[in-house]
Amino acid sequence: METPTQPDSFQAYILDDITKAKWYRIVFDIKKNFNKKPDMNGLLFLIGVRELGQMREFEKHEKMDLMHIATCKLLSYEGYYELDGFDDDGWPHYSMIKKPPYIDLMSQENRLRKLIVAYYDDNELFEPSAQD
Repeated sequence: METPTQPDSFQAYILDDITKAKWYRIVFDIKKNFNKKPDMNGLLFLIGVRELGQMREFEKHEKMDLMHIATCKLLSYEGYYELDGFDDDGWPHYSMIKKPPYIDLMSQENRLRKLIVAYYDDNELFEPSAQD
């Protein structure tokens, strides 16, 4: 899948049918694996843990940092952040290249959904289905 680029308008955050189907597949797969429907914070947390590469119990402030890592990773697809490197504990650090424009809450949600789908595609995280 082609990585998303910066959209020209708010209309860019309306999900097309393919992206919607992939989004629902992500939600279904995570619900199947964790017995709980994920919310956006849960998805960001899981992506952050994956990007960190450490499986352990996290403190509350670390969980917030993991969601920030995920957000930076996702927004890096649109050129807003870039990875600077990793600290001595293995935590990734990003720099803001340009400030994302203000968009309404629903557009923010759809932007993240599109970027999470792109992340799953790029990292080949979709579970095989009976149709595959």
